Amino acid sequence: MFGAVVVGLGVAGSVRIRDMLAPLPGSAAEKLTIKGFISRRSMGPQQGVEQVSVSDALNRDDISVAFVCTENEAHEETVRQFLEAGKHVCVEYPMTLNYKAAVELWDLAEKNGVILQEEHIELFTADYKWLKEKVEGQRLQEGALHFTGGSLKPRFGFLAFSGIARLTWLVELFGWLSVNKATIEEDPNNNYSKMTAHLLTKDNRSLTWIEERGPGLPRAKNINFKFDSFTLTELPPPASRGAVGLFMQDLVLFGAKLAGQVSLEELQREKRRVLHCLSLEDKQTRTTHGRRQNM
Repeated sequence: MFGAVVVGLGVAGSVRIRDMLAPLPGSAAEKLTIKGFISRRSMGPQQGVEQVSVSDALNRDDISVAFVCTENEAHEETVRQFLEAGKHVCVEYPMTLNYKAAVELWDLAEKNGVILQEEHIELFTADYKWLKEKVEGQRLQEGALHFTGGSLKPRFGFLAFSGIARLTWLVELFGWLSVNKATIEEDPNNNYSKMTAHLLTKDNRSLTWIEERGPGLPRAKNINFKFDSFTLTELPPPASRGAVGLFMQDLVLFGAKLAGQVSLEELQREKRRVLHCLSLEDKQTRTTHGRRQNM
């Protein structure tokens, strides 16, 4: 068994505790047992789980795993603390807000012989699985993915990093990408921002990725993927919630890694994909700094 602590008690942190208290029967999630949670606030027991200090979590022998569910800007420091203490870590995306730091954290995890996982629940969604089946073996001509959502919360970083889920979709669907150019429009007074990134596939096919955030904007993904013989312009209607939740599926995967049930080849493939996405985001963020347009 792997004793775990949850860092951050927002929605994701609460779900992590719930899932470890009632793991999927017969799955690798049963390898994890919750030992406590960490919060900046002084709180009583949550779901029957006691609050612990950072120092206790880092030093206790019965805690070997940390789930980092804090604001994006706090990820790097928290992950580094637990990796240096020899703890396995599962962190919400994005792992860090720059590529160089992510490489350092992964090197640290490998040096200390522990598992580092950046969760990507979007790869377990019905929308993604449907898209993956549709594009398999198809030749892309050009495409676009436009995400809209509410204004970014404080301490969640730039649009490129907050939108890593959509970029991960594009990389998993169409392979390694490069950044051609990127721009950003901002209206700070109205808490509005829009990033437009022009990407290229390995065979120089154009992919446009747009992240648009502002008050009242619906949370939605709009697609337009053109292939040799057909075009995809709509995702399927929302599916009924599956029997196994997205975070539980991610927990099962993490548990399988801890139990040595995931091959080194698959672990390295995932690492390469995560770092590739972070490198693209890093480049887009640096590019848009010089192309900001205030509205």
